[in-house]
Amino acid sequence: MKEKLDSIKCAALESIAAARTSADIAAVRVKYLGKSGEISLIMRDMANVPKDERPALGKMVNEARGDVERALDEKGAELEAQEKAARLKAEAIDITLDSDGHKLGSLHPLTKVRRELIDIFAGMGFKVAEGPEIESDLYNFQLLNIPKDHPSRDMQDTFYVNDNFVLRTQTSAMQARIMTVSEPPIRVVIPGKVYRSDDDASHSPIFNQFEGLAVDKHITMGDLQGCLTTFAKKIFSEDTKIRLRPSYFPFTEPSVEVDVTCSMCHGKGCRVCKGTGWVEILGAGIVNPAVLDMCGIDSKQYSGFAFGFGIDRIAMIRYGIPNIKLLYENDMRFLAQFN
Repeated sequence: MKEKLDSIKCAALESIAAARTSADIAAVRVKYLGKSGEISLIMRDMANVPKDERPALGKMVNEARGDVERALDEKGAELEAQEKAARLKAEAIDITLDSDGHKLGSLHPLTKVRRELIDIFAGMGFKVAEGPEIESDLYNFQLLNIPKDHPSRDMQDTFYVNDNFVLRTQTSAMQARIMTVSEPPIRVVIPGKVYRSDDDASHSPIFNQFEGLAVDKHITMGDLQGCLTTFAKKIFSEDTKIRLRPSYFPFTEPSVEVDVTCSMCHGKGCRVCKGTGWVEILGAGIVNPAVLDMCGIDSKQYSGFAFGFGIDRIAMIRYGIPNIKLLYENDMRFLAQFN
């Protein structure tokens, strides 16, 4: 029995010396000192040893067990220290290196332009209104002097929900809503999403429009021109000029297209303005008397002007964005440029 115990102890100490990880130490501990370990089994066999030999053998087993436990503890502590040092080295952070810093987000360019436009027109006394994006045919077309089967409906490719409701093609629908429930004087701007079946580099099936309406006594085209001149100078630059060109819209008479001097070349001519020095940005005009009357406002006492433009268009001109789809793709590489 003594020879067997010495052999087991030597084997255990050799295994401990050969251990390279804490897991190896745990395995040796189980093999020799666990419930079914080799030293534990010798202690169980003590019942078969003569009574007069048991004290001496028990002493030897306890000494062997103690030697193995001490060796396990010492080697285990040594390996744990080595492993901890290796982890600390692998996970070390060099605090002398420059950090990447906190990357701050920013407002979307459309949100920036929209807020700035609201501030500009609020400074001229306009209030802000919003309305439904699913609009009735009555407000989207009929009260704007566009009855059913009117040829001008072909000017807008419309998404119909049914015969009487559409995805609004213009925020002008809110002009009709406001005029039917409000008494002049009226000064209001309406920002919001609109929808048209149109899709290319400069058009999107969904885009953001900004509509303006003023109704009062003695309003003229000169008032409209002054309002739009102030807007153009504030949103682009002080040297920006505007020009009005005759046009046609069913809900304004007379109607005009409004151009501004190119913000890239300041009117000298470049690829953005196609060499003309001018960029078209909006449509406008004096509110058609028929529209005033249909909305319950006496056109003999009151007149008004209205204008509308795409917020997307203003953002594209201002920031030199070549394709409207970039505003809706949420590509972080693109949006990060506006931080």
